[in-house]
Amino acid sequence: MRKFLTALIVVPLGLILVAFAVANRHFVTVSFDPFISDDPSLSITLPLFLLLILVAALGVVAGGSAVWFGQRRWRRAARRNDAEARAARAELADLRAQATAAKAESRRLPVPSGVGLYGPVGRDKQRATL
Repeated sequence: MRKFLTALIVVPLGLILVAFAVANRHFVTVSFDPFISDDPSLSITLPLFLLLILVAALGVVAGGSAVWFGQRRWRRAARRNDAEARAARAELADLRAQATAAKAESRRLPVPSGVGLYGPVGRDKQRATL
């Protein structure tokens, strides 16, 4: 479905762009010298459609750069939050490991110490281990 919608938009735009390029093939001179308009030293001659496409591409790059620089604060906050989340996950894993070890330690029977009624604790009259 996504490819179909992309084709539905891109194909007509491509056809419009080709028609525009064919209709505007004549050459224009763009001057970057504001003082000498008759014979400018900084000028370029190219087809009108190419000039307009280049200007549009330059606008897209400039707009994308402005947005990227504008979102600098949000990217920094996302990196900081990601680092904090990683640290919290590591701390949680350590705490879970400690809790598991403590739980396993508490399930063990205590080691008998001392001597009971029939000799060493943990043995009955016949010295069998309990």
